[in-house]
Amino acid sequence: MAKLFMACFALMWSVAAFAGEADVIAVEAWKDGDGRYSFGVTVRHADEGWKHYADAWDVLAPDGTVLGTRTLYHPHVDEQPFTRSLSGVEVPPGLTEVIVRAHDKVHGHGGKDFRVKLP
Repeated sequence: MAKLFMACFALMWSVAAFAGEADVIAVEAWKDGDGRYSFGVTVRHADEGWKHYADAWDVLAPDGTVLGTRTLYHPHVDEQPFTRSLSGVEVPPGLTEVIVRAHDKVHGHGGKDFRVKLP
């Protein structure tokens, strides 16, 4: 009986893991004329509708400070992966790279992050 319980638990865990978290799979960064940065970010997530979709991504300093957030207001069920941009991000002087992470309504943060060197 214990083996059956463990097998069922393992199956449930693997199904939950299969549903997946939002992954950042590509990032383009460029410096704007005013010294701020813009980012084009490509996210992949198995959006299922309004209750489970990638709903944001963040640009982070290496120490974890959030420098900018792009909120995503609707699911992208039929558009995977998808790319969206964010401009006007102030990056502290001296930073040479940032981290971009995605967020989804069910799992929160936790998918694949992406490090990008700044131009």
